[in-house]
Amino acid sequence: MRRKTKETDIIVEVGVEGSIETGDRVFDHLLTALFFYMREKVNIKASYDLRHHLWEDLGITLGEELREKIKGKKIARFGNATMPMDDALVLIAVDISGRAYASVELAPEESEEGFELTLVREFLWALARTLNATIHVKQLAGVNAHHIVEAAFKGLGIALRKALEESERLESTKGIL
Repeated sequence: MRRKTKETDIIVEVGVEGSIETGDRVFDHLLTALFFYMREKVNIKASYDLRHHLWEDLGITLGEELREKIKGKKIARFGNATMPMDDALVLIAVDISGRAYASVELAPEESEEGFELTLVREFLWALARTLNATIHVKQLAGVNAHHIVEAAFKGLGIALRKALEESERLESTKGIL
């Protein structure tokens, strides 16, 4: 999947052997954790003008790529994880329901360069909008921004892996997602 605007040029290919090269070392680190715990190979290339545009547009592109991969398939729909990392404990729940929503409740007491919550929130909202998923991320414990944000990305990987698994039935009492 490719997204090219005046602000970004992003390629995301899930299930393809490659590398993660966004030009943002922190984001590369977090995306590496996300896809490791999703148990997915990935190829990501990006160029951008502002970090905000990179994080938001990569969320959009990833959502489009995942939505395309599950098109016409029955999936488990729900996934969750409770992820510890040192002082941090983060709860993540995903529902690929056709309804976009993101609740991001992260509030580290100690900041660390590169781990800005505004960027995390933009990425998660963009992913939720384009994947048509509900995503909840809630900090249960922790003070360090690096640990909290990384725990969220690792947990999101596990939750997405579970939610995207194929299912024998349509996981909806309505008969449609």
